[in-house]
Amino acid sequence: MKIVIVGCTHAGTAAAAQILQNHPEAELTIYERNDNISFLSCGIYLYLGGKVNRLEDMFYSSPEALTKLGATVKTKHNVLKIDAENKTLQVADMETGDVFDDTYDKLIMTTGSSVKVPPIFGIDESKVLLCKNYDQAREIYKTAKDNQRIAIVGAGYIGTELSESYANTNHEVTLFQSHDQILNHYISKDMSDRAVTLLKEHGVNVKLNHRVSAFTGNDKGELVIETNQGDFIADLAIVGTGFVPVTELLRGQVEMDKHGAIVINDYVQTSDPDIYAAGDSCVQNFNPTGEAAYTPLATNAVRQGALAGINIFGNLQRYMGTQATSAMQLFDHTLATTGLTYDIAKLSHVPVERVVFEGNWRPAYMETTDPLTIELTYNPENRKILGAQLWSPHEIAQSANALSIAIQNGNTIDDLAFVDMLFSPNFDDPFNYLNVVGQMAVAQERENGRDNPRITAIGNWEEQHQD
Repeated sequence: MKIVIVGCTHAGTAAAAQILQNHPEAELTIYERNDNISFLSCGIYLYLGGKVNRLEDMFYSSPEALTKLGATVKTKHNVLKIDAENKTLQVADMETGDVFDDTYDKLIMTTGSSVKVPPIFGIDESKVLLCKNYDQAREIYKTAKDNQRIAIVGAGYIGTELSESYANTNHEVTLFQSHDQILNHYISKDMSDRAVTLLKEHGVNVKLNHRVSAFTGNDKGELVIETNQGDFIADLAIVGTGFVPVTELLRGQVEMDKHGAIVINDYVQTSDPDIYAAGDSCVQNFNPTGEAAYTPLATNAVRQGALAGINIFGNLQRYMGTQATSAMQLFDHTLATTGLTYDIAKLSHVPVERVVFEGNWRPAYMETTDPLTIELTYNPENRKILGAQLWSPHEIAQSANALSIAIQNGNTIDDLAFVDMLFSPNFDDPFNYLNVVGQMAVAQERENGRDNPRITAIGNWEEQHQD
């Protein structure tokens, strides 16, 4: 069987490794426009902040490694056209200019995403940079060394992490966000307020509700950033306003959602049975809502890519879906999230309630401890956990993983209240903090007159059978 992978960052690398591990006899060709593969863009801020010494360490594979496994890897090759009906591709060698045709039996699309370029006047100004791939990261590093005042447009994960990196390297940082909070797809307004306070304490000038409309220059050669609340001056601007799927090659040939993301089934298979898709180019099955969603995260990409490498040989393993579980270290705090926030659940028309735990991650009688905040969302109708956000100076990211499993498995607040978790004063209280926040949700439902139906049924049975 002849297999072609188009694009090779996270999903493409995972798909290739899976294919060659299980089927070393497979004829596998990879086409990639760049001269590199497997770049971890999530590590850009670590490099810019001096926590990683070499940007090249952000590669976890290489064309040479996949070639050694048995793939034909063609970097600097741009796929110009795909004819799904005839299973052909038109490819350009970007170094020689030669254009040639190729064929496939099975195709895996891992063309990823590109930075969403907002309709801002002057965004092609030389002092305005985008941030996603290896070449962009190198340009940002080189340019920022000679510029003191850095403006960052967009306060998602990349923008927020870059703000920390530049604040830690003694730059003057202004972070522009068009919403009234940062990380609005991942955390609540209350959690955002905590993060914003921390950013400000470390010198980041956070400008919420500031929509950037233009980049221009002044007589001093400075960059002028025009917003709905006035103009600001900077030496350099970095735009990180989200991502859009790169799927033009299959437009009109497979089913896509309204954003242009490829729709897949439970086996990461598109509406064309011989084409699979993985990573930022396609949707994900978002378990908290049971609906498809566009959630461009590396964790989703590697899992979908590996599944594509398995399922092209017969749809053998289902895709479990995602909770969009993620985390970041912001200065001396950890922020970890999974599933739905209260506001996003409301927008998605999902019945939702929430509780907030405020306490310590381990007993106060220990030599040291730290405060911990957990915001838990759940569906009051079926009592299933919908999401959570955790914030603490302590490293509590793995608790988001535990809650992700609970959402994946359809666990309820009643399950969470009593699920077995270790106890040691070195790590927690007799009831772990996840147990406690579950118990808070159960108590809230009881106060609202919505006790656990199963417990109520047991109680009624006992009453009916008393002597």
